[in-house]
Amino acid sequence: MHAPGHGERLFALAHSGDLRELGDRDAASGTPLLAADSWLVADGTVRALERHRHRFTTTCAEAAGVPGPLLDLFWAAVVDLLPREPGSWFPRVELRAADPDAPADTVHPGGHRLLYRLRPAPALGSSVRLWGWTVPDPRRMPRHKGPDLDTLAGVRRKAAAADADEALLVTADGVVLEGAGSSLLWWEGDVLCRPAPELPALPGVTAALLTEHAERTGIEVRPCRRRLSALAGREVWVTNALHGLRPVTAWTESSLRAKEPERAPVWQAWLEGLRTPLSF
Repeated sequence: MHAPGHGERLFALAHSGDLRELGDRDAASGTPLLAADSWLVADGTVRALERHRHRFTTTCAEAAGVPGPLLDLFWAAVVDLLPREPGSWFPRVELRAADPDAPADTVHPGGHRLLYRLRPAPALGSSVRLWGWTVPDPRRMPRHKGPDLDTLAGVRRKAAAADADEALLVTADGVVLEGAGSSLLWWEGDVLCRPAPELPALPGVTAALLTEHAERTGIEVRPCRRRLSALAGREVWVTNALHGLRPVTAWTESSLRAKEPERAPVWQAWLEGLRTPLSF
């Protein structure tokens, strides 16, 4: 197993079906990222792992034509290596174009490599400061996770410089889409709102869990097209696999007022209750 507190480790799927640990000189990180997904592993438990599998494998198939049996082999090997001991990790799976110097037995049909990064989880937050400046969506493939991650990391760095934890992406005409690393939900009275499905947003795993739970419990979920100003004074949530649900408690560089989160604590507890132990 993997000792907590150690640095990142990188593995590649070999033709044997095993995950081979790569050395520091491997150039995997410098090649184009075609697909990626990540989730939190906390004390040997995970949430909605099969949904992350579905999102990742769908992107791999649609973006690069990776065959299903190869993806199944890779996923099984990844699950076997997920940490079961106490500690928190934020592992990531990746599909990348192969570097010319990559070991031949880690390059698969189509010139692709399937990689697994075991990363210590960063500090988790229970609330979020949202940047009050909207960012025109810079992504090339907004419905696929992976190809635009470097671009989005640059957006988050700008938000951090504005004393914010997250930035909001908007369409060319100013309709809010999602965060640079999270999905967006908000309340209008007793209605839970989300961006309309025709908008170019990533299908968020955590957001889907929350909206499905709302519908099952009789809460109306309304797809909407809203500008930033419409979120003023409302309970706004940003959600992702790392932090779960974080209510917005402040807007930076903005006159927008954040509403005291009233509903969030109950929903955060419900979401945490979905975590299940990894099998041995």
